[in-house]
Amino acid sequence: MKLSGSQIVVERLLAHGITTVFGYPGGAILPLYDELYKNSDKLNHILTAHEQGAVHAADGWARACGETGVVIATSGPGATNLVTGIANAYLDSIPLIAITGNVAVSMLGRDSFQEVDIVGITQPIVKHNFMVRDVAMLEDTLNQAFSIANSGRRGPVLVDIPKSVQTDICEYRNKTPLPAKKTYCTFDAGQVSSAIKNCKRPYIYAGGGVISSNAEPELGVLSERLSAPVGFSMMGLTALPDEYKLNLGMAGMHGKLAATAVKAECDVLIALGVRFSDRATGNATEYGEGKLIIHVDIDHAEIGKNVPPHMYVNGDVKDVLTQLLPLLPAMRNDEWLARIDELKLKGKTEYASSGFTPRNIIETVRGFCGADTVVATDVGQHQMWVTLHYKFQKPRTLLTSGGLGAMGYGLGAAIGGSIARGRQRSVLFTGDGSFGMNLTELATAVSQKLPILIVILNNNALGLPRQWQGVFFEKRYSQSTLNRKTDFVALAKAFGAEGYLAEDLTRLEYALNNLPDRKPTVIDCRIGMDERVLPMIPPGGSVKDIIVK
Repeated sequence: MKLSGSQIVVERLLAHGITTVFGYPGGAILPLYDELYKNSDKLNHILTAHEQGAVHAADGWARACGETGVVIATSGPGATNLVTGIANAYLDSIPLIAITGNVAVSMLGRDSFQEVDIVGITQPIVKHNFMVRDVAMLEDTLNQAFSIANSGRRGPVLVDIPKSVQTDICEYRNKTPLPAKKTYCTFDAGQVSSAIKNCKRPYIYAGGGVISSNAEPELGVLSERLSAPVGFSMMGLTALPDEYKLNLGMAGMHGKLAATAVKAECDVLIALGVRFSDRATGNATEYGEGKLIIHVDIDHAEIGKNVPPHMYVNGDVKDVLTQLLPLLPAMRNDEWLARIDELKLKGKTEYASSGFTPRNIIETVRGFCGADTVVATDVGQHQMWVTLHYKFQKPRTLLTSGGLGAMGYGLGAAIGGSIARGRQRSVLFTGDGSFGMNLTELATAVSQKLPILIVILNNNALGLPRQWQGVFFEKRYSQSTLNRKTDFVALAKAFGAEGYLAEDLTRLEYALNNLPDRKPTVIDCRIGMDERVLPMIPPGGSVKDIIVK
């Protein structure tokens, strides 16, 4: 059967189980969009307001459902507008296929209208990328792209398809999709288990690799078996319910006091699917002192990159724990458990708050949400407050930009998360600075009739820069005070959304009790400019340097 390149793309997407794609059309990708029109009964295309919104939506969709996100854009500015989102997916290990159009093969290299070398531009921020110059290679290339995106440490793959290749005809072979390559893990489970058995104060540090490998049940069993507290990187949050007795929450620079302090006092640190980023470790030398570090990660390049382990296992977290758990006996150290309870209690009393504070706003919103509600954040103070105070109960319910820290990520992600969960309500916590980055995606949320709740923690500032300037730059608040006159309630209504102003918990609760079912709602929550994220460990510091007031 002979098909055009555009028909082959559609057939391959369907063969890989894709039913939803995100994107924005343009001249160099119009042949593919013509095929999407003809197949709109099989493929749901979500038109966003901007290509960056589209890639963040595809990313959020992938995180929320655990499948591969797909985003489509035209050449030139369309392709370059994807770059931030591709980098975000790369640093957070999110499986994503980015399909871009380009000028015809005969016009490549001539500085043609809207021609850029998107393959060269994205080389450092993808697992792999392809320029398809021959339509006969398109089917195999797309099969490879999906396999690469989902093999080993997941991530984005870009496929650049010149316009002529989209219209060229070749024989379509309808090949079986390539499976993701299995990462086989062989290690001395006996040696690792012996090391763990000898410890008295175990600590588990869990990251995004736990979520990616669906190893949440095994993580829970490991913690129970060892009576070991669990601290998380930002990407690992949601792997265990907040209410679990040994869940200490996020560790690191802006993590919970108990999670960071207990980690400093443990004698064995079992790191599962984490990369030991600088925000998580602080002073890397002090971080490893006095403890045995066992590092499990699917990406061998992460082993020893930031923190040298004493033992390591290069493999999928779920596979490793499946082999290791049968060899571990039940363990308990009452003194260690008492110390953990002591630090947890200290953290609760140290940071209690009253009034219309970020913590109380977040906890109030949480009271109106179910355990399955997907929560997205942008980047800044509000992101840290959510990781500290929102009580997550189920995996894949937090969509946030971890490694890249991309302001403007949240609204697109909330759109993707809502669609991935059957168009159920999702929540976006954002700041007035972050929301200003990509607020045009309100048009998408309204057009798609998505019941997204957008909570703006509005402090009239770029909160984290201001906080750092207050602590480290003698309160020289250079360009971190916004002084914008934006009326977010009026703005929401102009887009066709609902809008509320909340200056106290009573008004917030009123707004939450009156959320519409089929359109987004913006709640502008006015908070103090000098609200801070605490605790805080200075860059390069350790728990000894923690700032609590």
